[in-house]
Amino acid sequence: MSYAKKSLIILAVGLFLFFLVYPFSFLPSFLNPPFRLGLDLLGGTHLVYKADLANLAGQTSDDAMEGVRDVIERRVNAFGVSEPLVQVEGQDRLVVELAGVKEISEAIRLIGETPFLQFKAERPEAERNAILEAQKNGQYLNEDPYFIETALTGKYLVRAQVAFDQSGLGQPQVTLEFNNEGARIFEELTQINLGKPIAIYLDGLPISVPVVQTVISDGKAVISGSFALKEARALAARLNAGALPVPISLISQQSVGASLGHDSLVKSLKAGVYGLIAVAVFMILFYRLSGLASVLALIIYTLVVLAIYKLIPITLTLAGMAGFILSLGMAVDANVLIFARMREEIKEGKSLNGSFHEGFRRAWLSIRDSHVTTLLGALALYLFTTSIVKGFALTLGIGVLASLFSAITVTRSFLGTIIGPKLENKKWLF
Repeated sequence: MSYAKKSLIILAVGLFLFFLVYPFSFLPSFLNPPFRLGLDLLGGTHLVYKADLANLAGQTSDDAMEGVRDVIERRVNAFGVSEPLVQVEGQDRLVVELAGVKEISEAIRLIGETPFLQFKAERPEAERNAILEAQKNGQYLNEDPYFIETALTGKYLVRAQVAFDQSGLGQPQVTLEFNNEGARIFEELTQINLGKPIAIYLDGLPISVPVVQTVISDGKAVISGSFALKEARALAARLNAGALPVPISLISQQSVGASLGHDSLVKSLKAGVYGLIAVAVFMILFYRLSGLASVLALIIYTLVVLAIYKLIPITLTLAGMAGFILSLGMAVDANVLIFARMREEIKEGKSLNGSFHEGFRRAWLSIRDSHVTTLLGALALYLFTTSIVKGFALTLGIGVLASLFSAITVTRSFLGTIIGPKLENKKWLF
């Protein structure tokens, strides 16, 4: 296929991408998805929770943190937050970013109310007495002298429902149903503790202490107590939303106002536009027609990258915008390597067409090596750093890959279309 035909196809694709990237109101919604903006651009709140991993009850810390993440994510989704970010950082930290949330206090309240459900067995009498005696002397003050933790927690809960006591009083109760693993643990627990009490704790406090009358093998339990109907319904709803495998506490909260986020977005876009204009002026002044071809290629490059951000979609943050602008510099750098090599070939007396092909051939190794090393750096940043730096690494990596396509395919097609016999005597244009 000739360079002219390739250029027409690239321009047609570029026009389509322009309509995809720019939010025209007449386009159907599936052709006009919005950009996903991060917390620092849209405004919202950044919460950091610390998990208490002191008593894991048979599970690993990784499993416990993944369980916490899943539960919090379900509760945030139920709150109606658009595209929340909930992720584990380090050993015991959970980061929650709620972009665009106005009722921050309500979101914090709902997350904080996620119940921590535990089933505890009666502690042997000798241990109980020893702990009580030690507590009189100021020791083991945080230890529960009456009950010990078991492996059964809200992690295994399938559903909770409101029921009514059938003994004649008609008191509201909350019935629990566990999954297969939870049913197995519950059966073993009731078998070991037959005729003994099992305490049901919610958020660290005992709410029911029933005595095991028989071995329960169907994975069903009942929380009874002095519940009003409204309280029972609220408890069932909270349990259905997910009980935390370990307790958590809020240790950090940062709020970003919508106006501040909008201001950051405007400044970021201005920086990108000014940078693109400065690069375009530089390339046209120094490389003339070659520079003009590279500017067209950079516009196509920008549209390709922004379209990828929309379609994947990628959450854009200030760090991500920095990665995009840096990758723009990489795209220009590839063109500079090609055009500088072409100039050398022209100065040696070669034809425009020969200089064109030789310039691309000889510059390729340098372009390849610089892009591969940058990609490796972006990959390392993405794999081994925090969420803020990951956004930078992701946009940089995507930009570098798009830069390779832009330099080798787009710029080559545009430049190949321009170069011809008519310009052979006007090498100064290059």
